[in-house]
Amino acid sequence: MAGDIVAELGHLFLGTRLKRLAERMQADVQKVAAGAGLSILPSQYPLLAIIEREGCMTVGQIAEGLGISQPGVTRNIARLAELGLLDMAREEPDQRQKFVSLSAAGKAAMEVSKREVWPRIDMAVAAMCEDLSGPLLGQISAIERALDEMPLDRRATGLGLTILRYDDRLARAFHDINAEWIEAMYQLEQTDRDVLENPRERIIDAGGDILFVAAEGLGIVGTCALQKTGPGRFELTKMGVLASARGRKAGEFLLRAVIARAADMGAETLYLLSNRKSGAAIHLYEKLGFVHDEGVMRQNGARYERCDVAMLYRPDVAGR
Repeated sequence: MAGDIVAELGHLFLGTRLKRLAERMQADVQKVAAGAGLSILPSQYPLLAIIEREGCMTVGQIAEGLGISQPGVTRNIARLAELGLLDMAREEPDQRQKFVSLSAAGKAAMEVSKREVWPRIDMAVAAMCEDLSGPLLGQISAIERALDEMPLDRRATGLGLTILRYDDRLARAFHDINAEWIEAMYQLEQTDRDVLENPRERIIDAGGDILFVAAEGLGIVGTCALQKTGPGRFELTKMGVLASARGRKAGEFLLRAVIARAADMGAETLYLLSNRKSGAAIHLYEKLGFVHDEGVMRQNGARYERCDVAMLYRPDVAGR
């Protein structure tokens, strides 16, 4: 049987090999999206993401923001508009410019994507790449072997985890999950009670959000809040996972989703407060891009008697 000439010729065909790998992974992502009832192609997600972030953009602005050609952007916009996911209009003062924005259906599709597709893919790829080291070609070979053993879509759906948004019916779960770990390791403080007993008032209505993670066969097993503490400023707080869900990586799955949600909400500063006794949690925070920060400690550490760790999210170090 003929060998893999693309791999055999190494650096010479690196571009072809990377394109082949990208197409393979995108095909798997498409299966995950289809399973969530979405007809979005993986290659279209960056376009939808930048429009969602910016609100309304011209074709030229999208092309520049993504670093791809205008014809490619125009083709994808046409396809997404046919699906009803984009609205297009000409606005004053320059009627020659066509502006693109997400339609109501597009916003709903992105909500489903970020809840049911993106966290699964993000965590599956991160786990697959976690132990990579050495020369680039060797790392590519390792990824190819991993995909041979288990395709990306199976890795993603095999997690059995789902992200849920806050609903007042979940207020009790928010309270009980957090009370479990706080009382097991520390003591509930008044600051804890204020938030856990009034999540709608203290978190949601104040401009923040609360996410939950559900595990197949167990129901809701974890939760985490984003508490708005100023313009573009959020505290990642009240993150807990039930002891019964340990080993399922529910905490990492949830944390990745919360970080993505913070970005959607325009977080310019994302920080957290903790305690050295929570060693496993701190290791997870470090893994996903949080760094210890004395400034955060000075400014916010006094909120909790137990606080002796303060961390700041640094997207530039995430995944290193």
